[in-house]
Amino acid sequence: MKVTVCELPDNWTKSNIYWDRLIQHLEIEKSDLLLLPEMPFFEWITKSDAVDPDLWKQAVKAHDKWIDRLNELPVDMTIASRPVIENSKHLNKGFILTREKGYIPVHDKYYLPDEPGYYEASWYERGEGLFDVIHTNGVNIGFLICTELWFTKRAREYLNQDIDILVCPRATPESKIDIWVTGGKAAAIVSGAFCLSSNYNGPNTREEDFGGTGWIIEPERGDVLGTTSLSREFLTLDININEAKNAKITYPRYVKE
Repeated sequence: MKVTVCELPDNWTKSNIYWDRLIQHLEIEKSDLLLLPEMPFFEWITKSDAVDPDLWKQAVKAHDKWIDRLNELPVDMTIASRPVIENSKHLNKGFILTREKGYIPVHDKYYLPDEPGYYEASWYERGEGLFDVIHTNGVNIGFLICTELWFTKRAREYLNQDIDILVCPRATPESKIDIWVTGGKAAAIVSGAFCLSSNYNGPNTREEDFGGTGWIIEPERGDVLGTTSLSREFLTLDININEAKNAKITYPRYVKE
């Protein structure tokens, strides 16, 4: 199957420029799966420690609007996370949208940072800590949203659930991009799954920009098959899901706990 990752500025929905480029790319590449960054349809509001419930509500409404537009994209499956308010709780929810099944909520982010640029634990609550794969469009998919990538026991849990693709929508800084790629490689190896990640680029705080560098990483050795950049904001590659299935019977994944 063909999979697409990307890097986008956090204000990319302010005009149709990037939207039109994305449609054109997907039309040319005939992609089956698109991964967008973390909470991609509103400005990155957790950059500030000044928590504003009204701004969160605006972000929720913006995501409602843009998720309704996702069927405009020429791709069977789109994956991202989004802000929600459920039972008075503010959550960051990973979702999959398919042409056949529509909007599917999958996973609430559990591990939340709280530091300059990323005051997430101040803005919203953690989920219930469930890390389950979802089977859709013939593949098993699991989420590690941004910071969750560093909790490798969750990648191992996904391994035991026969995961094929591990998605990591994120918002991460430029100065630490090398360690994020390392984390993606480790997660791919531990889970025995293709690891896909999309990120923001461009300004975040006054001190530091987002780091871009979406990636596609293969499951056996954790080799990076490709990354995005400022000059290549969308990346599509053809992957063989059988490689994820075969990786699970090789070292170190076959070793019993």
